[in-house]
Amino acid sequence: MTFITSRYFNLICLLIAVLFCLPTQAFNDKKAAKNPTYETLEWDALMPKEDLEAILNPPNSIMDIADGSTLDRLDAIDSLTQNDPAAKRFFEAMNSSKVVETLKGKRVKLPGFVVPLNHDKYHRVTEFFIVPYFGACLHMPPPPPNQMIFVKLDEGIVVEDLYIAFWFEGTMEISSKDHALGSSAYTLKFDHFYEYML
Repeated sequence: MTFITSRYFNLICLLIAVLFCLPTQAFNDKKAAKNPTYETLEWDALMPKEDLEAILNPPNSIMDIADGSTLDRLDAIDSLTQNDPAAKRFFEAMNSSKVVETLKGKRVKLPGFVVPLNHDKYHRVTEFFIVPYFGACLHMPPPPPNQMIFVKLDEGIVVEDLYIAFWFEGTMEISSKDHALGSSAYTLKFDHFYEYML
């Protein structure tokens, strides 16, 4: 899979996560009384409206690139965006670190997957990213930083299967973290996690 094509796959996964995957509203309505201290978030709530709009409406100049063509390469981005403001805006949104400032300090709950970054001697995960879809950072280019959340714990958590989605609860902070696997624009002061189930 070449660069632009892998970005298409990343885009498709991100769109699925934002629009269809891990639906929270219906679940939240049924379970709101169970734990009213956390506001349930959809992943698109972490993305400023202008970034979401750009990602949901990719320009034809990007979508029409043939797999394996000369434009389907990392070094072709400059030529793709040079005379196409919509393509430039699309790639900016796909790499955006812009955040929603009103999330700072909110106690939130959102679903996602674990991307382990560090572990202790007992193999408990002590640092990780929360991402909106499985395989982000590991099998494809990472999501935009505003679609990744960093968590650091003194006492790690046991994650036996990276395919499993979880609910995460905690306090959202606007704080970035750079790692070889990607960068996050948010940090979660972690309280709880449990398996995602409808």
